[in-house]
Amino acid sequence: MIGAGLAGALLGLMLARRGWNVDIFERRPDPRVAGYEGGRSINLALAERGLDALRRAGLEDEVMAQVVMMRGRMVHFEDGTTQLQRYGRDDSEVIWSVHRGRLVMTMLDAAEAAGARIRFNRRLEQVDRDTRVLKFVDDRTGHAFTESFSTLMGSDGAGSSVRAWMARQKDLGERFEALDHGYKELEIPPSPAGDWRIEPNALHIWPRGGYMCIALPNTERSFTVTLFLPDDGEPGFSTVRTGEDVRALFARDFPDALAQMPNLATNFLDHPTGMLATLYLDHWHLGGDAVLLGDAAHPMVPFHGQGMNCAFEDCVALVRHIEAAPDFESAFAAFEAERRPNARAIQEMALENYVEMRDRVDDADYLVQRELEQLLAERHPDRFIPRYTMVTFRTLPYAVAQERGRIQRDILIEATRGLSTVAAVDWGNVDAAVMKRLEPVE
Repeated sequence: MIGAGLAGALLGLMLARRGWNVDIFERRPDPRVAGYEGGRSINLALAERGLDALRRAGLEDEVMAQVVMMRGRMVHFEDGTTQLQRYGRDDSEVIWSVHRGRLVMTMLDAAEAAGARIRFNRRLEQVDRDTRVLKFVDDRTGHAFTESFSTLMGSDGAGSSVRAWMARQKDLGERFEALDHGYKELEIPPSPAGDWRIEPNALHIWPRGGYMCIALPNTERSFTVTLFLPDDGEPGFSTVRTGEDVRALFARDFPDALAQMPNLATNFLDHPTGMLATLYLDHWHLGGDAVLLGDAAHPMVPFHGQGMNCAFEDCVALVRHIEAAPDFESAFAAFEAERRPNARAIQEMALENYVEMRDRVDDADYLVQRELEQLLAERHPDRFIPRYTMVTFRTLPYAVAQERGRIQRDILIEATRGLSTVAAVDWGNVDAAVMKRLEPVE
């Protein structure tokens, strides 16, 4: 297995517990020794799909001891007011902010305890498919190493070396779509007294049309803030370059955030600008020789908070198919057939959610539709399930959530067209539309 990140550690743990001989190779040093290499990763939002996988791996309690609950989106409007838009009905439907580094280290410990062998500072340089030999290089020393393998699993992220090798053996149908926006990680530190500076149990959003800021809480009572801007334009990363530039931007568009960010200019200059992109693949496996999962198979933008959750769901599905199939080729083919349409669905929904987060959460039409959505979910709990609920608090296939979400959105638009309040909704028509167009969900 190549890659000892989130997906690699969980898959290695699950396979090792089932008696498989698992070797995991990671190009970076061991984060438990060298410290976690951060600075480019957006905070992680743990939801039901990820929790389901952690339960199956026996890690739920340990991970949940290191999370912070987020009840909903705390929208910061331009006039300085705020509004909490709950994700679900109550505190039974929330998401959890988790520190990527601590989560990875927890899972590495568990994988090794289960019998997986993890080797760090091993960058995959070459794969010999005929002799079943892998060549690795330690970039610190330049030393080369070889290892034999029976089958190769690529859990090595968006820049996957396994995927690059597979693409030289077979046309994977790769389509790369860069978003013309990037991001910078910033921080709201704890107060001088060590307290939270803003509401801790929410994902904060400052929507400003074509750009936005978000902030997720950390257990240290700080917040990881992410600024999303277009690559070009005003404002954009081509024009916001210096500490003075970013302070001016925040003073104009995010003044309440600026008041809580004493290190804004330093954070902005110290952290690189991250790229946002989606990669679509038509093929995820090479016979029984190799398979891709997680970000190696389906990199996506982070705006639905499902990258990690989707990768964990990949692990559960891949293990299930390996156990059920007579050989790896059959297992990998079944895994791809199940997961690729669902990965495509969440990739598309993540892109849509960016537009919603930056453009619509403070829009009057959106707020009316959202109020009606909540009322319909109460009136028809087995039929009208908000798309966010299906994605985040259920384990329905992503493709099913996407299709039902399209139907529900059409119902909401039709029912609220020209209305400024749900009080004027024609309940007879909207109830009939729900009953006719949406089958019950178990």
